[in-house]
Amino acid sequence: MPARTSARQPAAAQQRTPSAPRNRTPCQSPQAQLHIFLDKYSPEIAAQARVALRKIRALLPGAVELVYDNYNALAIGFSPTERVADAIFSIALYPRWVNLFFLQNGPRLRDPDCYLLESGKQVRHIVLENPATLDDPAVLDLIHQALELSPKSIDATQPRRLIIKSVSAKRRPRRLPAK
Repeated sequence: MPARTSARQPAAAQQRTPSAPRNRTPCQSPQAQLHIFLDKYSPEIAAQARVALRKIRALLPGAVELVYDNYNALAIGFSPTERVADAIFSIALYPRWVNLFFLQNGPRLRDPDCYLLESGKQVRHIVLENPATLDDPAVLDLIHQALELSPKSIDATQPRRLIIKSVSAKRRPRRLPAK
């Protein structure tokens, strides 16, 4: 006969279950949440972002996708791990445009066609004028360079994972005001 356990255990012995991130509806999958976040943008920006996501996902199988619905933008990072510090790229949506950010080694990327913007010590970005920008050989070369320079590589044999990391309670409007 098994030993009886008391209903009241010391705090150290009790198993704790991790709580869901704040502002997250636990019954929605991360993919469903991402679709809701994207739908808050104009149809043009949302469609452009969806195509960009599809193309980046095809280039980065096995990446961990880290979603941040921040005050200024919706950002989807692509990382070899669940740590944001390891993210190599991100797609960020704003009301008027979509950017592809190179989060590591931006200044070290060779960019003879002058696609990269910014002048900081780490990050560079490209404004995705349209989804075809990601098919440009010069942009693909920048992506491949960033992957080669990254200290951690994305394991293409791993399944893709989508993680909602943060949802801001307050956000700027996701659509432009009607004229």
